[in-house]
Amino acid sequence: MGDGPDLAAPPYYGNCTAPPRPPSTVALQLTDAFPGRTFAQPVGIVQAPGDGAHFFVWEQGGHVQRIDATGTAAQVQVADVTNAPEGQLVSGGEAGLLGLAFSPSWQTNHTAYLSFTPKSATAAAGFKSFLARVTTAADGSSFDVANEQPLLSLDQPFTNHNGGNIKFGPDGYLYFGLGDGGSGGDPGNRAQDLTLWFGKMLRIDVDGQTTYAIPPTNPFANSTTAKKEIYAYGLRNPWRWSFDRATGDLWVGDVGQNVWEEVDKVQIGGNYGWNKCEGNHKYDPANPNSADAGPCDLPGALLPVVDYSHNDPIGGNSITGGYVYRGTAMPDLVGSYIYVDEGSGRMLRVGFDAMTGKATNELLLETGKTIVSFGEDVDGELYAVSYGDGKIYKLVPAGPPSTTSFPQTLSATGCFAPDVPAEPSASLFAYDVNTALWSDGADKRRWMQLPPGGLIHVNADGDWDLPIGTVLIKEFSIGGKRIETRLFVHHDDGDWGGYSYEWNDAQTDATLLPSSKTKDLGNGQSWYFPSRTDCLRCHTQAAGRSLGLETLQMNRDAPTGGGNQLDLLTAVGAFDAPLAGAPSTLPALAHVDDMNAPLDQRARAYLHANCAFCHRMGGTAQIPPDWRFGLTLAQTGACNAAPLDGDLGHAGAKVIAPGMPDLSVVSLRTKSLDAYRMPPLASHVVDPVGTALLDAWITSLTSCN
Repeated sequence: MGDGPDLAAPPYYGNCTAPPRPPSTVALQLTDAFPGRTFAQPVGIVQAPGDGAHFFVWEQGGHVQRIDATGTAAQVQVADVTNAPEGQLVSGGEAGLLGLAFSPSWQTNHTAYLSFTPKSATAAAGFKSFLARVTTAADGSSFDVANEQPLLSLDQPFTNHNGGNIKFGPDGYLYFGLGDGGSGGDPGNRAQDLTLWFGKMLRIDVDGQTTYAIPPTNPFANSTTAKKEIYAYGLRNPWRWSFDRATGDLWVGDVGQNVWEEVDKVQIGGNYGWNKCEGNHKYDPANPNSADAGPCDLPGALLPVVDYSHNDPIGGNSITGGYVYRGTAMPDLVGSYIYVDEGSGRMLRVGFDAMTGKATNELLLETGKTIVSFGEDVDGELYAVSYGDGKIYKLVPAGPPSTTSFPQTLSATGCFAPDVPAEPSASLFAYDVNTALWSDGADKRRWMQLPPGGLIHVNADGDWDLPIGTVLIKEFSIGGKRIETRLFVHHDDGDWGGYSYEWNDAQTDATLLPSSKTKDLGNGQSWYFPSRTDCLRCHTQAAGRSLGLETLQMNRDAPTGGGNQLDLLTAVGAFDAPLAGAPSTLPALAHVDDMNAPLDQRARAYLHANCAFCHRMGGTAQIPPDWRFGLTLAQTGACNAAPLDGDLGHAGAKVIAPGMPDLSVVSLRTKSLDAYRMPPLASHVVDPVGTALLDAWITSLTSCN
């Protein structure tokens, strides 16, 4: 069954049909996470690593409260920094106990970190920003503040813009966000001054250190003038920020001056423009209330993902950064950055337009609360900290789950045998591609099901338009064991939807996942199941959604034999018009491992398959580069071009530096496993063959011709 087309009939007439799109779950509401409990001016909430049974709420006045996750037991004060050894706490306005972070190894080292503002006789503001290490009881029931270990101290010149948030990144380093020192307009130009910590995101190595060490990959680690702790700069007041637990991306809500609030995705060494720019716009200190000073024109500045003005109908006047949602309760929100405007109480999300892939700003909820912080539990569900009423709220769906007819198991899709879901229906057309997207070394099988009467249209550029009702299927296996089967469905609303089914350990069936998931495969490797939003991040509109269905990729022999795939589909009448010629006369991507093919064609085929779905005209990534296979190297705009998203700490790096893979961002990003990895989603393993191929090609280049 299902190993190839029945050449006596078109591949239309099976039970594998496109189901209706599942109903949206985007509507949300806030529910009291701990009924009957209030806190004194709470500013943050966190769970310790590995402890889903408790929450820790820190209060601006200097106390940390521990409460069980059910909210039934009495809350316990576990820390008090009001009179810490470093000095009496200054609290109020933007000062106080501002941050709490547990070591990633807390279960064994019982170490936590606190950010607060004790008095300082030498600071103009009367206090300083201070970071300290403390030990805790094994269960977190007490913090030994009396024996705190000082790490960082910074006298504040003004009482506002202290930042103060601290978090561990996926790299194991501790990040510390600091504001520009205060007043208005950054009068000391501190945010752009690399000799100061003000207006910066700092990164330090505290693991196993008496104080801290400088991570060797920090962008200024070897500088003789810049502060070595700096990770990124040009920030005004990064009050709240977080890491995406799925991708490692660092998202910052940077509070604006008088007009623009912004959301930044912060990269190593990045300059985010303040005080030369406010959001996407030039900042004019002579006219700080103007929204019309022109676009940001600071050389090298990285622009925000989105910004909004104080006059925006869905905006406000003081951003509170949030989290990329990775829970399961609201599948349609997975992959969206959720934040709030403290001044207006409006909760918003950064999504991605399904047609263009561009970032969008969408109102989710008028909360009516003064929300100053968010928290994420061990399951990825989100909590909002309300300063005004002292409550902690959980983000939940607005109403019971909608009923859906979408198949919940692979065996129920009609695309596979109900009793043997690994066996594809006879109606499916099995196909393969010339050069595959890297999928962490997984073996893949692919199938296509067209709807009754549906025909394939081949565009002038060789991309294929597939009819509404088409179902594309891809199976992933590692070590002979099926991990995931994905359905990509062309719905009757004209757009596509991606759906992941996770195979059980017994390999008897696979279950539909409501959102993204990371799974430990038990072999030292983890596997990322993309959310439905994630799917459309790569399956871009510009690339025609169905990435492998183009003549360049499909011009090859079928995986099950019988000849060339184009001939087989022609024989069953799958195209709406004759192809432009026989397969031998039509273009085809080179095979990456075909040593008889020219090196440049193999490397360019790899970039086409792994990068061009975003990096192309109309795509979702910045161009140059444009990595479509048919362009010359000069036409890609990549050769000797300055990288638009930073040099990854390699001074002088280019997108492609002829002869120098170590200074080519294309090479560096494909070898990276942090937030700068390319491809950016669903990959935790470097492709040894692909990266070696790119390095060999870049090494062979002597010019940009």
